[in-house]
Amino acid sequence: MLEDSGKIQEEDIKYVNKINRRMGLPLRKPLYTKKDSAKAAKRFRPISYGQRFCVARDCFATLLDAGHILGSSIITLEIKSGARTVRLGYAVDLGRRGLPLLNDPVVPVGLDYLILESTYGGRTHSPIDDAKEKLKTAINRTVERKGKILIPSFTLERTQEVIHFLNELLKEESIPSIPIYVDSPLATDITELFTYHSSYLDEKTRRAIKEKKSPFELLNLKFIRDQKVSKSLNTDKRPMVIIAGSGMCESGRILHHLKNNIEDSRTTILVVGYMAQDTLGKRIVDKAPFVRIFGVEYELNAEVVVINAFSAHADKNDLCDFVDKCLPLKGIFLVHGDSDQAQSLFELLIAKGLNVRIPSRDEEALLN
Repeated sequence: MLEDSGKIQEEDIKYVNKINRRMGLPLRKPLYTKKDSAKAAKRFRPISYGQRFCVARDCFATLLDAGHILGSSIITLEIKSGARTVRLGYAVDLGRRGLPLLNDPVVPVGLDYLILESTYGGRTHSPIDDAKEKLKTAINRTVERKGKILIPSFTLERTQEVIHFLNELLKEESIPSIPIYVDSPLATDITELFTYHSSYLDEKTRRAIKEKKSPFELLNLKFIRDQKVSKSLNTDKRPMVIIAGSGMCESGRILHHLKNNIEDSRTTILVVGYMAQDTLGKRIVDKAPFVRIFGVEYELNAEVVVINAFSAHADKNDLCDFVDKCLPLKGIFLVHGDSDQAQSLFELLIAKGLNVRIPSRDEEALLN
C-alpha cells in the first residue's frame, strides 16, 4: 500500500504539473515517491495477533484483532516503571460487530487506561443489510437511465465488502448483469491477499473460499491494472459499476472517472465510506454545485447516493459496549473524531460515571 501511495503521488504530480505549465503556475514535487516508500517498507516486520513483544526498554506490546480492516490491530502496551506496571490500550480504528468478511473486534482485558476512537461517537449505523438494499436500488435506478455507477472506495476492506454484496445481489438476480470493474492495481493485489490470508476472515467467508465459492470471483467482474484499459472506460457508454480509489477522492483513478462523468446527470456517485472535512469526497457528499478536480472546476450534475451503513468504524453503541467490556478502567481518552462526535461520546461515557478526557493538542497526561 505504501509503494502504491508513492506511485500515486508521482502520477498525480505529473498530471497537476501538466495543467500548471499550461496555466503558467509553479511546478510541484511529490511528497514522497515509490522509491522512498520501498526504502521505508524494508523496515517493516510482521507480528502475529496475541504475540507479546518488546518495543522499548520496560515497554511490551501485544496486538489484538480490531475487526476494522484485514490485519488491523488494537494495541495494548505494558509499561513498567519501577515496581508498578501500567497497561494502556489503543483502539483506533475499531471495527463494527457483525460485518461480513471479518471477525468481530477482540476486547482487551486488564487495562488501566484506554485510548478510543470517536469517529461515530454520536451516531448509529443502519444495519449492514440496509447497505445491500440501498446498493441494489441505486444500481437499478442508474442502469434504467443508462448511466455509470462510480464508487470511490478504500482499496483495503471497503472494496472487498462492496464486491461481496455485488456478488450476493447478482446471485439473487436483484441487479442486472452489467460489467463491474475494480480499477485499481492495489485493490486487485489486496483482494488476492484476502483469499491468501483467509485464516483472518470470519467462518462464513472461510467456508465459501474453501468450497470454491469465493465472494471475490464473479463472471462479470474485471480487475484493471493497465492505465490504458482504465482510460478506455471513459469512452465506453454502457451502464457499468466502476470501483476505484481513493476512498475520499483525493487521489488515484477515481479522480479521472469523476472528471469524465461528474457533469453527466445519468451518473451515480455512490459513497460507501467516511469522507473527512475539506476533501473532494466531502464536497461531493455535501452536493456542492461545483467541485474542483485537478485544479479545474466541474459542475456536479451526477446523482450522489450515500450509504453510511457500509462504515467499518464502530458506532456509538459499539463504542459504549466496547468500553463496558474493558471495565474497570482508571481513565479513557477520546481521539480520532470530529469535535462534535467526540463530545457526544464524552457525554455518554461521563453519564456512566467514567473518567473521560478529550485531549487537546500537545496536552500531557500522567498515568498512575
